[in-house]
Amino acid sequence: MGGKKPALGRGLNALFGDIEVEVPAIRSEEAGAVTKPSASKGGESAPEDMVLYIDIDDIKPNAMQPRQAFDPDTIEDLAASIKTYGIIQPVLLAKAEIGYELIAGERRWRAARKAGLKAIPAIIREVTSEENALIAIIENMQREDLNVLEEATAYRTIINQYKLTQEELSRAVGKSRPHIANILRVLGLPHEVKELLREGTLTLGHANALGAVKDTEKQAGLVKKIVAKGLSVREAERLAGALSNEKTAKKKQKGSKPVEIRVIEQELTSSIGVRVVINGDAEKGSVDLKYFDRSGLEEIIDLLRKAGARKK
Repeated sequence: MGGKKPALGRGLNALFGDIEVEVPAIRSEEAGAVTKPSASKGGESAPEDMVLYIDIDDIKPNAMQPRQAFDPDTIEDLAASIKTYGIIQPVLLAKAEIGYELIAGERRWRAARKAGLKAIPAIIREVTSEENALIAIIENMQREDLNVLEEATAYRTIINQYKLTQEELSRAVGKSRPHIANILRVLGLPHEVKELLREGTLTLGHANALGAVKDTEKQAGLVKKIVAKGLSVREAERLAGALSNEKTAKKKQKGSKPVEIRVIEQELTSSIGVRVVINGDAEKGSVDLKYFDRSGLEEIIDLLRKAGARKK
């Protein structure tokens, strides 16, 4: 049996929920006069709720930051606001070997540097590396700053690095397990599609529809139609269903799966986060739950156990 997983039970709220606190604003012309606490590892620890003013050069970015790009225009706008009004919400930091590492608030830190501040208000927390990574994701999701690909990449990193199941991750970040499963699937899409997701041209709903089309050429053609015509998710799903049926429609001698069945398959796949295939007809058949790695198998087992427990 492997080592015990780090507990998430002490609650991310205890680490993250109390940083929405207003502090005296520091404008760029005042920042040089701020008294800075020691940033050495052996320095005195401050009470958890105390707002300290930390030398901006003693702070480094979060290595687990899920955001892969920061819009320079929004940073510029935030810097202009900081110059006028100062920073009214502290960043969240953790002690590092040298100085501090950001847990939450990298946009504020970047903008403060651009605004010329020498120190910024901060709350310092003792966190595990897992909590650090989860808080970074949650902060960005709460602000709707992550695109689909960034969110999926962050989830995969945490699952692999900390050996979490999708169910455990869903509880930690406050998202449903089907959402976690659906968003992880985008990592298997072609590079061109992932770039469109990164840009925000395609949504997670579009990605799920594309995943139902296994033929790469047909999938590429559907992507072009979605982008060129600005198709909604529902329109993309209908086209994806039609494309998926084309092959069987050409082989009527082997029987064609009714469109209604394929629609149900897509709905179930989306709702429970597991690939569902229905074989047979309304009288007799089977329902297959597909998995592609050990994690997928564990999720299906967990899903069936829960279904059985509800019947008792």
